[in-house]
Amino acid sequence: MKNIRFLFSGILFGIILTKGEIISWYRIYEMFRFESFHMYGVIGSAVVLGIIVIATIKKMDMKSLDGEKIVIPPKAKGIPHLIFGGIIFGLGWALTGACPGPLYTLVGNGFSVIIVTVLSAIFGAFVYGLLKNKLPH
Repeated sequence: MKNIRFLFSGILFGIILTKGEIISWYRIYEMFRFESFHMYGVIGSAVVLGIIVIATIKKMDMKSLDGEKIVIPPKAKGIPHLIFGGIIFGLGWALTGACPGPLYTLVGNGFSVIIVTVLSAIFGAFVYGLLKNKLPH
């Protein structure tokens, strides 16, 4: 029962993604064809909000809900891993027509075919966990 707040946060997040048309394949398609600013506006807003939140956490030396200090590790140096990761991320996004964030929202909206994508993402995360120490970071 302690973690019920995360369930409700997830449901609220799913509603916001649905109402904002973030889960729409057509919106994603428009973005990749540079036909609409909608998705760029959403992504840009998320980046700006993330910058503000991280800066606030660092400046105010905030603690988590459990009382632990929030530690944000420094970014890794180098570009090749970013390019390789970005290519893999972009290919997955283009092939599935869905960003990884709203996958569960898509399933919740009745797009049961996305279960294959969710299972693939979980499997990919598992394989990464196995290979993490052998990969260049």
